[in-house]
Amino acid sequence: MRTNRRSKNRLMNEINVVPYIDVMLVLLVIFMVTAPLMNPGQVDLPQVGKSLAPPVAPLEVIIKKDTTLAWRDHAKGDKESFVSRDELIAILKSRQGAQAGQAVVISADKNVRYEEVIKVMDVLQQQQIKKIGLLIQTKTK
Repeated sequence: MRTNRRSKNRLMNEINVVPYIDVMLVLLVIFMVTAPLMNPGQVDLPQVGKSLAPPVAPLEVIIKKDTTLAWRDHAKGDKESFVSRDELIAILKSRQGAQAGQAVVISADKNVRYEEVIKVMDVLQQQQIKKIGLLIQTKTK
């Protein structure tokens, strides 16, 4: 008799997975029934139209080693013209008035202090010139 009592009080080390399988089968049936009833969403992708005017070549502001300023219009050639800050502002304002989308890029000698580049950028921003960038030279191997 004692052996029967011990077997009843003994712990069971197995997991009963039958309820889990039942739940999974019910979920599978629910998904199989509802999947064909769902309408897939339609995504309207944006379309890119062709521009009528070609992009305008940027104006380049050049800061030389001795902090003198020059400018170059890439649309009209690669001729470099030395100017003062006031002349540069007047030239850029007149060019921006004719072509509002024209960008201005700043290129500086590698020995120029960063402070000088920031001063030129600040002057350009004060004159409401919106498209300002920095021109960099990539290393060739």
